[in-house]
Amino acid sequence: MDQRAASPSGAAIGSLPNVLTYARIAAVPAVLLCLMMIAPPAGRWWALAIYISACVTDYLDGYLARMWQQQSALGRMLDPIADKLLVGITLLVLTHDATISGVHVGAAAIILCREILVSGLREYLAELNVRVHVTQLAKWKTTLQMIALGILVAGPAGDQVIPGVTMLGLAMLWISALLTIWTGYDYLKSAVRTAIER
Repeated sequence: MDQRAASPSGAAIGSLPNVLTYARIAAVPAVLLCLMMIAPPAGRWWALAIYISACVTDYLDGYLARMWQQQSALGRMLDPIADKLLVGITLLVLTHDATISGVHVGAAAIILCREILVSGLREYLAELNVRVHVTQLAKWKTTLQMIALGILVAGPAGDQVIPGVTMLGLAMLWISALLTIWTGYDYLKSAVRTAIER
């Protein structure tokens, strides 16, 4: 996940890094439609292929933006939005089809609540010109969360190939949820400290 610096060039709108971010946003309804409209197991595998492609763009857009010096304010704005849309919608549809059910819905709720909280805190801190840098732990959390959701997208179709795939995904989802609480606390602590100082 990249934090892109502002660029004065209007060409940033059509730059390849930003096009990759647009593609990640477009992948969100595609994953949703595959899971809900195409019968399993085919729907699961199509959804997984699109989901993996979207996750790859999350790495590529930031890498290419830095390498080609095409960093932009637009990219900095859209990148976290694309990530949150992909994670949030995937969690919701997996809960809807009961891949995530029972007590495991708690892990999904924790992750969604954290994303909303952090978005609000980032907006508040941005107004104060305060930037909270992404920690290494937050990057690990994001990676683990993306892998867990990918495994759960495969879900029952994956269980037919390797028994226990869904349970592995749920276990990883809980681990990422716990890391989510930890990293979310860092943002909250920074926001509270800044509010007290101001």
